[in-house]
Amino acid sequence: MLIKRWLGSLVNRAVAFVILVIVLSAVVVTVAGTLVSQGELETQAKAEVVTIAGLVARELDDKLAQRLAILAEISEGLSMSEDVMHSRATILIRREIALRHLFDAFFLVSADGRILAEYPEAYAQKGRDVSGREYFLKTSRQLTPVISQPFRSFYQDEPVVMITAPVFDHDRQFIGMIAGAILLDADNFMGDVGRVRIGKSGYVGVASRAGITLAHGRTGVVMEPVPARNAALQQAMSGFEGVLDSENGDGDQTIMAVKQMDQVPWFVAAVWPAREAFAPAGRLLDNLLWVLLVVIVTLAPLAYVVFRRLMTPMDVLGHQITERHLGVRTTPVDVTGVREIRQVAETFNTVMEERDEVLSSLAEREAFFRSLTQSAPIGIVQTDVLGRIEFVNPTFEKITDSVGNGLLHKYLIAGVHEDDREHALRKWYAALRNHEVFRGRFRLLRGSSGEAIWADVMTAAIETPEKSLGTITVVRDITHELEVEQALREEQQRADSILAVLQEGVLMVDTGGVIRYANRAACSFIGNGENCENQNFFERIVIENEERQWQAPDFLAGEDFESLYVTLRNARGQIFDIDLTMLHLRKGQENERLVFVLRDDSERRRQEERLSWEATHDSLTQLLNRRAFSAALVKCLGQVDEQASVSVLMLIDLDYFKPINDEGGHLLGDDLLKRLADLLKDSVRQSDTVARLGGDEFGIILPACGLDRAEVLAEKIRAGVQALRIKQDGRSFGVTASIGLTGLSPGDSGPREVVARADEGCYIAKAQGRNKVVVVPVPEP
Repeated sequence: MLIKRWLGSLVNRAVAFVILVIVLSAVVVTVAGTLVSQGELETQAKAEVVTIAGLVARELDDKLAQRLAILAEISEGLSMSEDVMHSRATILIRREIALRHLFDAFFLVSADGRILAEYPEAYAQKGRDVSGREYFLKTSRQLTPVISQPFRSFYQDEPVVMITAPVFDHDRQFIGMIAGAILLDADNFMGDVGRVRIGKSGYVGVASRAGITLAHGRTGVVMEPVPARNAALQQAMSGFEGVLDSENGDGDQTIMAVKQMDQVPWFVAAVWPAREAFAPAGRLLDNLLWVLLVVIVTLAPLAYVVFRRLMTPMDVLGHQITERHLGVRTTPVDVTGVREIRQVAETFNTVMEERDEVLSSLAEREAFFRSLTQSAPIGIVQTDVLGRIEFVNPTFEKITDSVGNGLLHKYLIAGVHEDDREHALRKWYAALRNHEVFRGRFRLLRGSSGEAIWADVMTAAIETPEKSLGTITVVRDITHELEVEQALREEQQRADSILAVLQEGVLMVDTGGVIRYANRAACSFIGNGENCENQNFFERIVIENEERQWQAPDFLAGEDFESLYVTLRNARGQIFDIDLTMLHLRKGQENERLVFVLRDDSERRRQEERLSWEATHDSLTQLLNRRAFSAALVKCLGQVDEQASVSVLMLIDLDYFKPINDEGGHLLGDDLLKRLADLLKDSVRQSDTVARLGGDEFGIILPACGLDRAEVLAEKIRAGVQALRIKQDGRSFGVTASIGLTGLSPGDSGPREVVARADEGCYIAKAQGRNKVVVVPVPEP
């Protein structure tokens, strides 16, 4: 009751309302500011940790790639015999000065896993057997450079990562490796990662996807398992990359950004405690609360004093009513107020209601027009019957860069560019005479600078049945629109020019297969010269690969792809090897389009076939080389149980070939080898395998031939070799052949056992005076 009586006073109500508005406004501003600030801080914090994680990951990738490349390059330069490498190991290691700045230690390791030399020698690891280490096994098997998983080294159990590169002799046989060690807790680039800080307490860590810590900026611990209870780190181990909310080891909420590395299966985690990241938002809230308290304490007394003074002239109310009634006062009394004046004001205003309604109607119409023109996004100009400006809205002032008062009573046509003025005026008058709406597009002058802008103008007459009152004109600035249209046209022309000269075919089709766009190269693939638009793409060509023939529904329903190797056959019967890329535009919509990029892949495929042939053939004789011969022998051994007759291996070792090279020269020797290769190919079946195994050694695999037939064939070959003579400078040169034969049996453990038997036959033939055929029987099981 007491509160109700207190609020009965207009002054008290006003003070209460002011305080309430201040409090509500402050609360809204505080809450909104806190939420917005926290949201912005969170976005900034996440962006910062993502950036730091990316920078650290990129730097680690660069450093590891640099070291891997340098080791690979050095290993190429160490190509030598195994004995030489063993004897010069210490010298070879000491001369690699560049590695001292890149690794904490580096080693030269033999093919059997024994350390031959090291730097620095203070580690005393020379002679150590590392054949069981993961990096040695992987390098010796893969024969490629390797970055190892972290492990504990033999030296003081130090945590380390090893980078290795294989070393080969001149025959590309593995003879060892060169390895560089990076200590995880030393003063190197891995140690620098742990010293990176985000703010005051944020840090960076590195771990492998196998769950081993390589660097930890908060604890400094390495070679520890990643905590299984940390879900964010478990996701990172599975390949996740991005930002997560997590907890650190102390249970504090953190923002974690994960970046996977490219060179190794590691990831970088940048962690920033949320309490520190969002600290500015808390300080902002405290400051706002203090400001609110100061405002309330200051404004409450001031509002009370002001409202009290404003209510003092209440006794003048009666005098105002008298003046209003007599017409001396033209403004109405207030209808709102406290209960003391409300009843008197309402009674008086009832008498004046009819007149006020008329005045109010006129005021509303004027206010509507003013509001419409003031807030309109387009320029509005009103002129009299002579075309002189009587009113402009702010938008027109902005368009013409003019002040409204400076435009009044000036002719509107004077603002049109002089080159467009006569044409615009003629069309203007014609439209108004015919009581039509004028529509035109011409240039207007902008301010005192005389700069011209393009405008879209529409003018209509203001008329009554008796007379014309003037015109109303609507103006819209289209300068930017025209610039954008021109830029789009230029870009389209530039794109068309680029696509026209591309060697790749680029075309776009609709869902029905109709070509909407195609450049010259695409039309060439399709077989239609320079113009193939509006033709059906899928009816003009056939696309297939090793798996299937592609139809239109396969492309429409399938996903985007790139670098699909296919064969394209057009309506003219032309066949192309194509590298095909396809993507959907506006997939699933009514105006869906398919874009195809066709690249001629014929040259690449021919290159692959040539390289494949060179990898399996001897360049001099065109016969298979030792690698391909070994593969064929392994295959034949696998089919021994399925063959009715015995398969035979024949090894041919030439006699007295070295004197031919010494006396007749290497060119004569090469010519003889090529003729012998032709002789061997002409002597065997098409299903047999003939290969050059070494300088003067040949091998023949005779599947399901039988030893008797093979022996007859061997005698024929021996006689043919003996009869082959080459003349040079009046001298005759020739060789004989020692031939070993053996059969392939299911009991053979592998190709080495079969080759050893046939090789034994060659040795026996040479021991018996050369130029013989010796059959080595298969041993009893």
